[in-house]
Amino acid sequence: MAYLLQHLLTESAGRAPGRPAMASGERFLSYEELDRLSNQVARALLAQGVAPGDRVGILALKSAASVVAVFGALKTGACYVPLDPKSPAGRLAAIMTDSGIAVVLADEGTAQQAAAMAESVPQLRSLIVTGPHWGPEVSRTSGTLPPGLVVVPWDAVLAGPAEALAADRAIDTDLAYILYTSGSTGAPKGVMISHRASLAFVEWAAACTSLGDQDRVCSPAPLHFDLSVFDVFATCRAAACMAVVPEMTSMFPARLAQWMERERISIWYSVPSVLTMLVTYGNLRGFDLSALRAIIFAGEVFPAKHLSGLMAELPGARYLNWYGPTETNVCTWYEVPPGSAALTAPVPIGQPCANTDAFAVTDEGRRVSEPGEEGELYVRGSALMRGYWGDPEKTHRMLVQNPFQAAYDEPAYRTGDLVKLDEEGNYVFLGRRDGMVKTRGYRVELGEVESALYGHPAIREAVVLPVPDELLGSRLRAVISANGPGGLTREEVLDHCRRRLPGYMVPDVVEFRKALPRTSTGKIDRAQLVGTQ
Repeated sequence: MAYLLQHLLTESAGRAPGRPAMASGERFLSYEELDRLSNQVARALLAQGVAPGDRVGILALKSAASVVAVFGALKTGACYVPLDPKSPAGRLAAIMTDSGIAVVLADEGTAQQAAAMAESVPQLRSLIVTGPHWGPEVSRTSGTLPPGLVVVPWDAVLAGPAEALAADRAIDTDLAYILYTSGSTGAPKGVMISHRASLAFVEWAAACTSLGDQDRVCSPAPLHFDLSVFDVFATCRAAACMAVVPEMTSMFPARLAQWMERERISIWYSVPSVLTMLVTYGNLRGFDLSALRAIIFAGEVFPAKHLSGLMAELPGARYLNWYGPTETNVCTWYEVPPGSAALTAPVPIGQPCANTDAFAVTDEGRRVSEPGEEGELYVRGSALMRGYWGDPEKTHRMLVQNPFQAAYDEPAYRTGDLVKLDEEGNYVFLGRRDGMVKTRGYRVELGEVESALYGHPAIREAVVLPVPDELLGSRLRAVISANGPGGLTREEVLDHCRRRLPGYMVPDVVEFRKALPRTSTGKIDRAQLVGTQ
């Protein structure tokens, strides 16, 4: 019985060693190869002093190399922390310092970037370069290395034994990974997920999609985005094949559709904005996508007209709406009925997944039970996070005592999402209770963007507001008042943000005001600013 995520790999390698675990064009990595390579990575990590409970950074684009790194880290009993290579160096340094990362796994394309982090992350002591690297050929780590940083090249990893470690070095309540998301205080927050929590989702997801060993699964989500948990681990559980989208292909809808045809993708999982671009610009009728049997979307509301258009173009697939913040994995789901190609409203987020309870609580503290009633969604069950890394105060604020269970301690997660019940007993998403918004599938705390803006010496006041957008969920609008007369430009503001924030958090619109409006209590009048957009 699998009680650790790496067991999914060892079990599939045992029963289907020659089956492709990962594929990209004519290249593939079998389950036996993935298992043996990750054993070698695990041994290299142990040689660098990694111990159970440690955090291992993975700085790499999604590839065969990064998945080998994921399983290698897990086999040591450590948890992995995926790092976005496209994030600014300052944000990466903050995450690495906060989580105490001392060893980083990188591929040949990110090794130099990882080595450079040692200058701003004092505890970083080792860098292991993994392979094979599927992507542009990039020379090995070169240049001047920071003093004290040990670099272990791929050849040295391959020189080690490939046998499995003698015994498991973790139990199911230990952390498997930490995913950093936007934080309201100006710093990203680390969501801690255990093996047990992740496996609860993986088991349900595999059953929900009837995932089998003949499936070819694709999710273009990067490792630091929680959607990737499905195509890395659920695919592995079924001994199916994870197809890796080439980096440049994902940027062009028609090229992506052509790739999906060639790879015979059978299960697709992404944010709705990717699917909207596909149906709008991908010329789907020009490609044979008959192998596609399940299309899963999550992370944001799918505009009804674009979902209808997709269902009209690809009527043979199942359409599954999965909902759940990073803190809960997926907690509710809804299958769009066949023949719903004339939708006029967003589809519901549905009902709780197996072994999960999701319930809504009214402002008066009652459990929502009747159609039309509204409340904040709470979630309880095995799939919940352990909490926020290094932040017990926030953990206790968000993981609260189940308000309907007084006999013993039972945590429930307050999602901050407002929902209502429809006539069929499905939850319908209404919006957020706090200052968090969704853009491009990511959750963004507006306070973190505002904090970055305030870091510019010429900015006196700043407010960031969401602007509804059919494709992206929300665009970010920054309204700024500057110190002194003129001089500050939009490009200077954007350049300042790009050096501190990932791309999806950089404001789309920048406006300048002599002064921001105030309420009678002296606070910035956000409502008035919303009315002027």
